[in-house]
Amino acid sequence: MIDDIFDLHTGNITFKNPIALATMAGITNSAFANEHANRAGLVVIGSFNLDEKTNDAASKLMARGRDEFISDNPFGFLKSEIENMGDGNVVAGNVVAVNVRGTTIEPLLEAAMIARDAGAILELDAHCRQEEMVSIGVGEALMRDIPRLVDWIGKIKETGVVVSVKIRTNVVDDIVLTRAIESAGADILHVDAMKEGTGADLRMIRNIRDSTKMFLIGNNSITCFKDAKDMFARGADMISVARGVLNDPNIISELVDDITALQQATGWYNAPKHICGGEGDLRALAFCCLPVKPCAVHNKIAKLGLSAQEFANMKMEFARGTMLEPGDNTCFGSLVWCCKLSKPCFLRDGVMNMIGLSGAEYMRLKKNLATYILENAKIPVNES
Repeated sequence: MIDDIFDLHTGNITFKNPIALATMAGITNSAFANEHANRAGLVVIGSFNLDEKTNDAASKLMARGRDEFISDNPFGFLKSEIENMGDGNVVAGNVVAVNVRGTTIEPLLEAAMIARDAGAILELDAHCRQEEMVSIGVGEALMRDIPRLVDWIGKIKETGVVVSVKIRTNVVDDIVLTRAIESAGADILHVDAMKEGTGADLRMIRNIRDSTKMFLIGNNSITCFKDAKDMFARGADMISVARGVLNDPNIISELVDDITALQQATGWYNAPKHICGGEGDLRALAFCCLPVKPCAVHNKIAKLGLSAQEFANMKMEFARGTMLEPGDNTCFGSLVWCCKLSKPCFLRDGVMNMIGLSGAEYMRLKKNLATYILENAKIPVNES
């Protein structure tokens, strides 16, 4: 496997691939991760309870049959769990995150410094919905108390650790929550795209992608490569697997192989759906044709504060001097207006063959174009 083909970074962290192991309380410790996630780009262990109240709540959860991690020496336990990562089968280059809960900021800061010194990520649990935890103000309760959540993220970030926040969708206003988390300084948003009775809420992943610049991890109901691709195509930088590992211990390794093959073949593993199909995020503006008729592109560019003419000028400015500039035989005279490779088009493919542009290079240029559009928008993504 080629380690640098994904070019995935956040803070001072580099991920070797976009597949992660997510937390399962009482299950995903270092031993489980060493056995099942030896090839993952990110391993999140925990959730670890850091104080007396969270450990007491965990004891109550265990009394009714749920798994939890309980320790009378939580920081010693946390250190040993991080140190144990790398034993067994975990290869060099794994990035580790520790998902933690605490009822006050002090234990979270201590955990943050432990994670920082070990080169790990600190993931704040704003996700757990068990009443025993919510009633003491942790887990999902943090999503309902945005001022406290923002204050805690800011203070944790001051330690210098890379900060992830795990949330669950369709509990509060997800866009307000996302922007608050980003404004507080978080590096990563780990989203359980949960919607009762529907499986993963892919629409919400797309909406969150269109509202933040944070590194985005998508989670929920991923049991095969199709599930992963569906979430990537709505803007997830990475996807995480939890229960799927219990059903198929080889799923992470299989997903790594599949996504690596896709990246090598296409150059853009999480390329978005088309906007005209109603599913694409703002990055898909790279695939939009010239905005000369009423269509969904106008709503998208308006979010960025751009007129149709400004959008057209921006794309042509990017294309000038690149292999996206040619295309006299295409619909609008340039490859810059052409669609995603997954959509058959003999006009686009004919031009690409004539100028010697591979599919992977075409998609890499389109990815760069998407970045250019978003970085030069009049209204930034996290304000639109």
